[in-house]
Amino acid sequence: MIPTWQLRAAFARRLSDMYGTEVPAYTTLLEVAGEVNDDVLKRGGDAERLGSIERVTAERHGAIRVGTPAELRAAAQIFAALGMHAVGFYDLRDAASSAVPVVSTAFRPIEAEELDRNPFRVFTSMLTPADRRFFDASLQKRLEAFLARRTLFPPELLGLAVRAEAEAGLSEADAERFLTLAVAAFELSPEPVDRAWYAELERVSAIAADIGGVSSTHINHLTPRVLDIDELYRRMEDRGITMIDRIQGPPRWSGPDVLLRQTSFRALAEPRRFREPDGNVTTGSLRVRFGEVEARGIALTLSGRALYDELVGEPAEVWQARFPRTERQLAVGDQAFFMYEPVLDGPGESLRPADGLAGLLDSGLLTATPIVYEDFLPRSAAGIFQSNLNDAGTRDTTRAGTHYDAHWLSEAIGRPVHDSFDLYAVQQNRSLERARLALGIPKETP
Repeated sequence: MIPTWQLRAAFARRLSDMYGTEVPAYTTLLEVAGEVNDDVLKRGGDAERLGSIERVTAERHGAIRVGTPAELRAAAQIFAALGMHAVGFYDLRDAASSAVPVVSTAFRPIEAEELDRNPFRVFTSMLTPADRRFFDASLQKRLEAFLARRTLFPPELLGLAVRAEAEAGLSEADAERFLTLAVAAFELSPEPVDRAWYAELERVSAIAADIGGVSSTHINHLTPRVLDIDELYRRMEDRGITMIDRIQGPPRWSGPDVLLRQTSFRALAEPRRFREPDGNVTTGSLRVRFGEVEARGIALTLSGRALYDELVGEPAEVWQARFPRTERQLAVGDQAFFMYEPVLDGPGESLRPADGLAGLLDSGLLTATPIVYEDFLPRSAAGIFQSNLNDAGTRDTTRAGTHYDAHWLSEAIGRPVHDSFDLYAVQQNRSLERARLALGIPKETP
């Protein structure tokens, strides 16, 4: 049997190889990310504090877009076969000034050991045709009819995915077939695009056209992880690759890296075949896919995230003044998540502090290792999408939006949608409990 995590790792590798063939600039991005990571490691310091270089090098997240709850449910089944669960609900419709009519979740491993084996994630967005801010009743009806006629994932692939989930893996032959079908499902289709239909949707949103204007789905971008995203941005520009205008997320500053910083190169014109209104097939191009890169930091608690949300968009000088400037401050202030380990050869029983976490850390009885943020930021995701659009599209701000939330998402895919804060809190609390037991500290100690 090929176990689940090996299926996930193999799928991530094959998807990366396929995307590099289709989008050569992505291969350049991988090369530059590798060079930057090597140079950061040579400088020494705590380069691997937020993950070993082996994990950072292997790490990817992908992004796909689907059109209906049924398509989203099928995607969830494929990712379940790879040990990936829905985590978080992201509403991008109000997170950007451009028309981004999608709601999203991320499929990823949720256990620490599975993340360490391979942390592959897929940010998955679903179109919202019922939202009257973007689609009138006529367009909604025609769009939903178009989406209902297509099949994104062949029945054989879904059948293998069901078996892989139930049996926690597949035989070697079935694994090969599953991986071949799964990668093919996310390749760019050679089928001609109906130019008039695509153009009609594109007037609403280029994202709507990319989802509902074609007969298939595809990888929209793949994202490696880098240890110095500012240096990568500079080197990509030096190679003549046009990057978007800024790095999304927290600013570069002298304090701890937190949450997620992202940037990308601009979507490139790719040749596509079009079916014209007269039935002829012509050749043209579309700007849809791009190459994204990310730098990950420490996961923040609810209070830490609230402070981040206050400061988002502010310059580094404001962060220097208002955001905790050390990991210790983040830990003691309960503003970030950490894994805690006891130091059993530290001070003796008589020196054990009575003033909680701060005392345990200061006395050397406890060490704190940051928990890496494994998820996404709605504003940053929408900003990446928006920065790769040719125009803003249209949105009727006088109309009310259709309601979606995590409960709706869970019902749609028939699976739980995990709250990322809960996942981090469980991981941290387990480590604290183990540390207390090892040190013989009463549970009531703060």
